[in-house]
Amino acid sequence: MSRDKKLKTLVVRYTPRNERSNTGKILDAFVKEAGSSEIEELDLAKEVPDLFLEESLGAYIQRNYLGQELSAEQKASLSKMDRMTLQVKSADIVVVAYPMNNFSMPAPVKAWFDSVMLKGQTWDAKDGRYYGLMDGRKALAIVTSGGLYSGEMSAWEHALSLARLEFQFMGYSEIQGVLGGGMNMGEEIKSGVLRRSIEDVRKIARKWYGEMAESQTA
Repeated sequence: MSRDKKLKTLVVRYTPRNERSNTGKILDAFVKEAGSSEIEELDLAKEVPDLFLEESLGAYIQRNYLGQELSAEQKASLSKMDRMTLQVKSADIVVVAYPMNNFSMPAPVKAWFDSVMLKGQTWDAKDGRYYGLMDGRKALAIVTSGGLYSGEMSAWEHALSLARLEFQFMGYSEIQGVLGGGMNMGEEIKSGVLRRSIEDVRKIARKWYGEMAESQTA
């Protein structure tokens, strides 16, 4: 990283319970350790990503797979996806935070991943092989759940594991995940999980931003 380039962090949150959100408390602890990084925030509870519907899907295939020009209407159908993808591409670190919903990620979060995983932008393919285009960047997924998903229950967990896979497909060089499980299992368990999860994200942030600061002064 050049010395004159300021580190940029994109924070993507889905925490509609606002100040009552356990996920939000963990995310806030990470952001406080971000130092002088430029922070851009995208709140998926307020700005819901577009879905691939008939017009937008057709336009995406026509442009990104077939290399054809689009009409003004077709370009408009992809404009929000293109804007969110540009946000991702401009960030050195991406942090996504959300609660588990029915064993997986909430629909707006999955729609966001679908919006930014565009061929030729964050991933591509050649000779039948897929490869990511986001190397050199870091990603963190912060997830909370009401129950515990370890041991025999680990097969039920598709919230954090799916996020890891999405970032891996896009080629992120380092991917971290924090799963705060047990939020509905009593105050004692909840407070302990929050404490450990907050410390985990603080350690990740200190490591990442410390490394970036060192690279800028080296």
